[in-house]
Amino acid sequence: MHLAKHSRAATLWLAACGAIALAAMWATAAEAIVLPQADGGELVLKSPAQRLITLSPHLTELVFAAGAGHLLAATVAYSDFPPEASELPRVGDAFRIDTERVHLLDPDLILGWQSGNPPAALSHLTGLGFPLWTVEIRRPGEIADVVEMIGQATGTLEAARTAAGDLRRKIEGLERRYAARSAVSYFYQVSDRPLYTVSGEHLISRGLAMCGGENVFAGLSGLAPQIGLEAVLVADPQLLIAPRIGGLSDPLEHWRAWPRLQAVRDEHFLLLPADEISRATPRFLDSVELACAMMDDLRSAILEPR
Repeated sequence: MHLAKHSRAATLWLAACGAIALAAMWATAAEAIVLPQADGGELVLKSPAQRLITLSPHLTELVFAAGAGHLLAATVAYSDFPPEASELPRVGDAFRIDTERVHLLDPDLILGWQSGNPPAALSHLTGLGFPLWTVEIRRPGEIADVVEMIGQATGTLEAARTAAGDLRRKIEGLERRYAARSAVSYFYQVSDRPLYTVSGEHLISRGLAMCGGENVFAGLSGLAPQIGLEAVLVADPQLLIAPRIGGLSDPLEHWRAWPRLQAVRDEHFLLLPADEISRATPRFLDSVELACAMMDDLRSAILEPR
């Protein structure tokens, strides 16, 4: 009888220990944060990150948009928005990363840009054991998705969800407003020497599509292919678009030497703020909204030439 009591007590004790262990395992699983990598893999965080480093200006901006800017330990050159980003320490630029500085800062999450950062630099950071989350945004809606995921990764989910909801409503509004508009063909010039454009896979092309914009080089391979002058002359777009950096000369001025282009003949040029249209951030949608309005102003003149 005495032995039976001890046996029963031992059994209950082991069962209790098992329940505690199982509960701990469930709690750990519940706290795990799974982030989708741009290459199809996953990064698992055991708890929200509290010290971040971003390897691109647009990733810095997205962290602030998610309400996690106060967790940034460092970023890279040209991270200048919001203004607080300019005060952050630098660990290099998008192409050269100071790994010794990264070591000293000891981040628990690094955000990298798959198509913008050199693969060797990203692989090196991973090899050193740093938790690296690679991000790639190809569609306007993914800006909101990434903002929300940053909130999940940093424990600022409530603020991030609010921001992401605002972005999704803005996208839906633009799509609804311009859904029935006639197409306007355009050439988007990334740079003039050498001459680069964007393909249909690029975020800029997909953003302008919400306005009814039709990229004349949508079918080219790669995100930002190099093209020849003759190709633009043959495509003969109705509108020429380029990003413009404040204080610099008009990047589309050189096209005036080709008056046979209908966009030149009709004076259909559109310059967009370079940082806003070139960075996958909430401000990208502001720039697209501006493009939509300007494109709509031109639409009647384009479709009904004088």
